[in-house]
Amino acid sequence: MAVRVAALGGRSLGLGLLLLLVAAAAAALEVKRPRGVSLQNRHFYEENIPFTCLDGSKTIPFHEVNDDYCDCRDGSDEPGTSACPNGSYHCSNAGHRSEYIPSSHVNDGICDCCDTTDEYNSGATCLNTCKEQGRKERENMQKMAEMAKEGFKLKQQLIEDAKKSREDKQLKLAELQKEKANWEIQVESLRTVKEAAEKPEQEAKDTHKNAWDEVQAAHNLEKNKAKADETFKELDDNEDGFITMNEIQTHPELDSDGDGVVSEQEAETLLGGVSQVDVASFQEVVWAGIQDKYKSENRQSHVPEKEGTEEDKMPAYDEETQVLIDVAEKARNEFSEAEKSLKEVETSIGSIEKELLVDFGPDGEYAYMFDQCYEMTTNEYVYKLCPFNKVAQKPKHGGSETSLGVWSSWAGPDNNKFSVMKYDHGTGCWQGPNRSTMVKLSCGRETMVLSTSEPSRCEYLMEFSTPAFCQEGVHDGGDHDEL
Repeated sequence: MAVRVAALGGRSLGLGLLLLLVAAAAAALEVKRPRGVSLQNRHFYEENIPFTCLDGSKTIPFHEVNDDYCDCRDGSDEPGTSACPNGSYHCSNAGHRSEYIPSSHVNDGICDCCDTTDEYNSGATCLNTCKEQGRKERENMQKMAEMAKEGFKLKQQLIEDAKKSREDKQLKLAELQKEKANWEIQVESLRTVKEAAEKPEQEAKDTHKNAWDEVQAAHNLEKNKAKADETFKELDDNEDGFITMNEIQTHPELDSDGDGVVSEQEAETLLGGVSQVDVASFQEVVWAGIQDKYKSENRQSHVPEKEGTEEDKMPAYDEETQVLIDVAEKARNEFSEAEKSLKEVETSIGSIEKELLVDFGPDGEYAYMFDQCYEMTTNEYVYKLCPFNKVAQKPKHGGSETSLGVWSSWAGPDNNKFSVMKYDHGTGCWQGPNRSTMVKLSCGRETMVLSTSEPSRCEYLMEFSTPAFCQEGVHDGGDHDEL
């Protein structure tokens, strides 16, 4: 008969108690069938009826079943011997979990079945350990069932929290959208005020600067005239009130053709085509052409002027202009603050919208892991898993972090989509692909990284426990139909 874990009256039977009942029933009941045949396949082996190979390839007399000669291509006529290389032997393992072993292991001197039935003719000394193994497994399964039950309770709370959190975020998003609209209006209004205040401010600043530029220009013109007068006196060696070509020729730095000598023709050209000039003509015609080359004979008069003197500094704005500047500055500050607040609101909106788009499971049970990171330290590395964000690896004793992938999608099978997380496009391997990580989820009371490995080059595997993965009712997945 077959036993299955079933829900009765909306409640599940205790797994440990059920397995104890299964073991007791298995020990009390034995169904006659050829050696090595499972209860499930017993009806194919009816005594005194010709046996047809399970692949349908051949029919043989029943007495040739388990005669230590392989007749069927699929090995199904020798379930209890090692005659067929591709055959399988079924271990009933009463009190524990039934299993199949390769036919080649039958009577090879090594006990593979915990009930020792595979070594019925080898002379090997084996002990039946099925009851003890079954007891330990039932204890383990009971602990797993209790953990799953506790985990499922935590999961229900996670679902409630996620639902509440999502509702709160949706309300917050609606509030932020309204706040954004208000700030947009304020920003545009303050922009208009700012621009209106900056126009008279700029006009007043320009007027002030133009006036100062005129003062500076007049001052510079005066200084230049004084410099020209000083130079005229230096060049007028005989102090007759005129500068002649001979006097110009005494200054080789005024040479124009580069031969180091001022010729008469060059001197005449510098004087504007005449042989001599008075002070007025010197200032109007000659000075502009020689001021960049002329070297004063009076070195004290040629000391460089200090920069940034008080007379070169533009005076403070008048009271009326300063008022306009203060008004404009206030408008700029208010506009900047409003614009900053608008950007902050937009950033908050973007963060919430991004989170609301993430698939956190059928009931949002995985949402609590968002913006969280979990680490595991090995002998060499510290591994960090930030669900829905990234996986990284960092040397334990210092060094830069290496990306093992960024969040991509759920990657479990169709019937269990939320059992595996996929992270890809990590740091590239030397002459290899970009690193990637698959995170396999399991049920656990705590949220933690259980293990890490690298099954293939640059492809990592993480085992990760979380109560969000726990299900209501646990099935151990074993074969307990041998009754």
